[in-house]
Amino acid sequence: MNASHASVDVLIAGAGIGGLTAALSLHAAGIGVRVVEPVQVMRPLGVGINLLPHAVRELTELGLGDALAATGLPTAEMIHYDRHGNRIWGEPRGLALGYHWPQYSLHRGALQMLLLEAVRARIGERAVVTGTSFVRYGETEGPLLRVVLRDLARGREHTVRVRALIGADGLYSTVRTRLHPGEGPPLWNGIRMWRGLTEWEPVLGRRTVTVAGSNAQAKLVVYPISREAEERGRALLNWVAEVRVPPEHGAMSGAADWNRGGRLSDVLPHFAGWRIGDLDVPALVAATRRILEYPMVDREPLPHWGQGPVTLLGDAAHPMYPVGSNGGSQAILDARVLARCLAVHEPDRVAGLRAYEELRRETTAALVLANRRMPADRLLQVVAERAPEGFQRVEDVLTGEEIAELDAAYRWTTGTDVAELNGRGSWGV
Repeated sequence: MNASHASVDVLIAGAGIGGLTAALSLHAAGIGVRVVEPVQVMRPLGVGINLLPHAVRELTELGLGDALAATGLPTAEMIHYDRHGNRIWGEPRGLALGYHWPQYSLHRGALQMLLLEAVRARIGERAVVTGTSFVRYGETEGPLLRVVLRDLARGREHTVRVRALIGADGLYSTVRTRLHPGEGPPLWNGIRMWRGLTEWEPVLGRRTVTVAGSNAQAKLVVYPISREAEERGRALLNWVAEVRVPPEHGAMSGAADWNRGGRLSDVLPHFAGWRIGDLDVPALVAATRRILEYPMVDREPLPHWGQGPVTLLGDAAHPMYPVGSNGGSQAILDARVLARCLAVHEPDRVAGLRAYEELRRETTAALVLANRRMPADRLLQVVAERAPEGFQRVEDVLTGEEIAELDAAYRWTTGTDVAELNGRGSWGV
């Protein structure tokens, strides 16, 4: 792939969750694929992620069910509390909610490494070319598109010819910039997030996603992500703190970088005195070795994703707020639909890409907008306003209709109900 005359069927820019799942799905469909990734050495970076049942189904059909089960924890329930630890609402998750597939809480980096290992084992060690970035694409030559790549270590550019180019290169996608120039930076909603991982005593029901407070002031999400830690009698707790910044503090500073370090002194004062059940929140946060800081951002849904033999996937196509725990899961669904559409429309790659966009663009745009509305958080803020000092019975604070709205809120932001997922046919080829 270092020669100017080299060619590949489908080239994917970006070896994240979506790009690697796309590579596995295309290979399973009998389609040749290569992935390029700017990072020279891929490592299990990041913090926790919730993988929803619709994504777990797709990875299970790719033969990764056992690997997921060995790595993550099947989520049993989600529970909302106010900042004083009073229970507002809860529901079972995954298998306990009736899905045929579990929801998993796991380390994002562990998931990426699991996918990378599968790609290299099934397609070959050179299936993912690291230290190589997408630069631009040029004119088509018959059915082939000229794509310029850069070897970052040598500083050299070279050209490959591809039948399709998939931009799976994240929030700051270079492929998206080429397709949609002048779009500008991501859109910030004024909420700062801090994230961390801390090994701790098992708390909060062990396999529970716990949400406390409201991001109108301060909100905390906590859940365990490691089967290995659980087997040792411990819990590797992923926590996310969300705080709305007053408008007078100005616009988002710098780029949204998942690996940007945060300061304990910035986050800890917002949670002074918080105790949720058997969890001492300030102690958990203070014990975290490395805190990451990130602005809550998304982008406006696009009127179209791609053109010709080029399209987008995952965060490059539809970055969304992490309100429904659905960003990574939707990237996996993109990958599976992409492979199916290319296989169905073989050998017309352009027709396959347009069919993929037709199936996925409006669905994901609706999720972006649903997450932006934050329906569950609005109700959590209602609780904070009506009962600022806490409550004995949630029924004294919220009406029955408002409590029912919390159930509906998660249907809007996850996008797949139980009967729909359990009843539809496989997307495999």
